[in-house]
Amino acid sequence: MTDLQDLWHDPGTRVVLRSTETSPFGRKVRMAAEILGLAGRIERQAADTLDTSDTLRAQNPLGKMPCLLIGEEAVFDSAVILELLDAVAGGGRLAPRAGLARFRVLTRARLADGIADAALLMVYEGRFRQEGAPVGERWLAHQRGKVERGLSVFDTSPPPADRADLVSITLSAALGYLDWREPVAWRPGHPRLARWLDDFAAATPAFEHTARSVA
Repeated sequence: MTDLQDLWHDPGTRVVLRSTETSPFGRKVRMAAEILGLAGRIERQAADTLDTSDTLRAQNPLGKMPCLLIGEEAVFDSAVILELLDAVAGGGRLAPRAGLARFRVLTRARLADGIADAALLMVYEGRFRQEGAPVGERWLAHQRGKVERGLSVFDTSPPPADRADLVSITLSAALGYLDWREPVAWRPGHPRLARWLDDFAAATPAFEHTARSVA
């Protein structure tokens, strides 16, 4: 990490975030960077995961975003990038440094990521379905179940709304994506979680600052 920190603080090193404004995973990186006071160091460069000529596929062989470039070093995925940002900012700000508390936070953050993952797969079912092919109802039900079970856990025990950490940043990005794409109508069935998101947004300006400005 010392080498990456040295690169980060070297003014001659470019730090570039390959993503889009609409990606929930890119949004959580941008949110974390602002919260940690690191956003000014990061250039933003759009990525197109479907463009075979996009250099994203060379930077991340999976062709997925976000991807953070620190000089010639490529760091992905979003969970790893947030770990790196936390370390660059001194460590322990987004998640506990060690112990059971750390792994609880990491696990809940991955649950929030899983909600966004499943929601994306629901959106992609329609986007990539061949014209005339039947709707993949079984697939959609499978992904919807993941979303609903994850939401139920957080509705029962939401993170503190006044603390921007790994869990709340990741969860808010996932819920923001659900609000936009609407693969499920989540707010009526999860009123406590809906109130949590509204309270988190009010307490954390970075949530609104990172909202998409394009369709």
